[in-house]
Amino acid sequence: MTVDDTTPGGDEQPPSDTSGHPSPHHAVDHTAEPTDDPLAIRLEQLILGAERRYTPFQAARTAGVSMDLASRFWRAMGFADIGQARALTEADVLALRRLAGLVEAGLLSEPMSIQVARSTGQTTARLAEWQIDSFLAGLTEPPEPGMTRTEVTYPLVELLLPELEEFLVYVWRRQLAAATGRVVQAADDEEMVDRRLAVGFADLVGFTRLTRRLEEEELGELVEAFETTCADLVAAHGGRLIKTLGDEVLYAADDAGTAAEIALRLIETMTHDESMPALRVGIAFGTVTTRMGDVFGNTVNLASRLTSIAPKDGVLVDGALAEELIRTGDTPASEAEAAEQAATAEKAGDEPPSYRFGIQPMWQRPVRGLGVVEPWLLTRRPRPEA
Repeated sequence: MTVDDTTPGGDEQPPSDTSGHPSPHHAVDHTAEPTDDPLAIRLEQLILGAERRYTPFQAARTAGVSMDLASRFWRAMGFADIGQARALTEADVLALRRLAGLVEAGLLSEPMSIQVARSTGQTTARLAEWQIDSFLAGLTEPPEPGMTRTEVTYPLVELLLPELEEFLVYVWRRQLAAATGRVVQAADDEEMVDRRLAVGFADLVGFTRLTRRLEEEELGELVEAFETTCADLVAAHGGRLIKTLGDEVLYAADDAGTAAEIALRLIETMTHDESMPALRVGIAFGTVTTRMGDVFGNTVNLASRLTSIAPKDGVLVDGALAEELIRTGDTPASEAEAAEQAATAEKAGDEPPSYRFGIQPMWQRPVRGLGVVEPWLLTRRPRPEA
C-alpha cells in the first residue's frame, strides 16, 4: 500500500486542514475506543478470523473508498465511531470494497447500498445480542469453581462458530428464496413496493400490570414464550412475522383467509395456556408500503387501532378484510344468508356451503387519526357434523 500521509511511526492519518487538525468532513467521535482487554481481543480475533491491522482511514484508503462513504457504511451497519484507533481487519476492508464495487458496477445506487448495510446491520445486531444474552450466556456458566467465564467461552465459541455461520447462511438463503418468489409473482413494479396485504397485530392484555407484578426473569420467560408461540403459528400457517415488540407482534399475509386463520389460532392457543394473559388481535387489509422488512401505511395503523379496541380473546377486522373473506368464500355475508343457503341445499339434497369464519358487524366508532370505522368481529364457524 502506498503511504502518502504518515506519522513518524508510519501510520496513515486522515487529511488535515492547514491548522493540522482532521478535516471536519472526516471528523469522528473519539469516545468509542475499542477494548484493549487481552481476553476480549482473543475472542474478537477468533470470531473475526483476523488481527487488528488498520485504522478507519487506512481501511478506507486500502479499499479505495472515501472516508466519508466508509463512515456512512460503518454507521449504517451499526458500528460505533472509533476515531483513528487501529481496530479494523482485512475483512473490514473487503466489506467496504464489496459494497463500493456494487455501486461502481451499477448494481446498486449509493443510497441503496447504505440501506443494504443498515438492514443487514440491524438484523444481525439483534441476532448477535440474542445469541449472547440467551444462548451463550447460559452455556458458558463455569462448570467448576475457579474457572472464569472467558476460559469456558473461548473453546465453546471455537466449536460453535462454524456451525452457527453455516446455519445463518442456510436460513438467509431460504428466506431470500421465499422473498424473491413473492417479488417475481407481483403483478407489476409498483406492487413490489406498495402491495395489498393483510396486516395483523396481536397484543397481550394487561401487560403493563404484569410488569409490576412479575419478577424480571418470569417476565422475560413470558415474553419469550409469547413471541415463540406467535412466530411458530404465523410461520406454520403461511404468514410472515414482521416484528415483535415484547407484548405485541406484527405479522402479514398475502391473503385475508391466511391472516384470519392465524389470528384465531393465536387466540385459541393462548386461551389454553393458563400462564398467558388474554390476547386481542386486529387485522386490516389494503395497500402496504414495505421497507427494510417492515411495513408502513394506513393499513398498518388501522390494524393497530383495531387491536386497541378489540375485546379480550377476540379478533376485530376492518371492512376491507371482511369483504375479501366474503369474496373468497371464507365467510358468508351474514348468518341469515348462510341459513338460507343451508336450507336451499337441504331441499335439493346437496351439501350446504362450508365456511371457515363468521363475521359480525360492530358499532361504528371514531378511531384516532383514521376517522370513523366499522369493525367486524371475526369468529370461527363450527364445522358441520358428519
